[in-house]
Amino acid sequence: MSRALHAEWTKLRTAGGTGWLLLTTVVLMVGVGVLVCANVDCQSAGCAGDPTRISLTGVQIGQAVVAVLAVLAIGGEYGTGMIQVTFAAVPRRLVVLAPKALLVIGGVALAGAAAVAGSLAAGRVLLTGNGFTPAHGQAAISLGDAATLRAALGTVLYLVLVALLSLGVATLVRDSATAIGTVLGLLYLAPIIASVVSDPHWHKRFERVAPSSAGLAIQATRDLTSLPIGPWAGLGVLALWAVAALGGGALLLRLRDA
Repeated sequence: MSRALHAEWTKLRTAGGTGWLLLTTVVLMVGVGVLVCANVDCQSAGCAGDPTRISLTGVQIGQAVVAVLAVLAIGGEYGTGMIQVTFAAVPRRLVVLAPKALLVIGGVALAGAAAVAGSLAAGRVLLTGNGFTPAHGQAAISLGDAATLRAALGTVLYLVLVALLSLGVATLVRDSATAIGTVLGLLYLAPIIASVVSDPHWHKRFERVAPSSAGLAIQATRDLTSLPIGPWAGLGVLALWAVAALGGGALLLRLRDA
């Protein structure tokens, strides 16, 4: 296992796009957060808005880069045919998949933590300057607040689960373009479909099972009773999607030819 982990680390480290994709995740998440926070005002008492969730808006675009990174971790080898060499060197296929998953988790967790920290720091400064102050019923963003800390850690976990979902889908379909399209469809089309469902009952149900809608409930720090699903329960839904995709991919990886 240690040799397989070292081999996968070498592949990931020497691949030209890995570092850039992780850096892009951080830049996009913080950049989008800054743009959104700079254009949101709270100029009266009782103004609506969840400062923490507003600051972390960048996850909506950052998740796409994470998905691409995770898909390429295995899809790139299928595309070049290098996967056959990998399986020849390491015949136990789950010993190939497990290190890929561990390294993807580590890289995405580090990038996600940096992006979340930067987003919250920028949000604290910009939103306070735009009227999100105690005088208007809005406390400054602080990781000392349990709900904000949960949202921060949960956002990092959300990105990790998106990465595992993407890795699982790529292992299932064995084609990078198809896998990326499938994952982005799950992340972005599902909320759009939910928004056009007119029946409130089915709309709420759809948001409870869609991976992104459910998973991003973890970012909420206010009005939790109005959410379609609780923060941790929503993240659990995304975790089930990730487990199903990765488990299905692992099973097919063992049963079929390269």
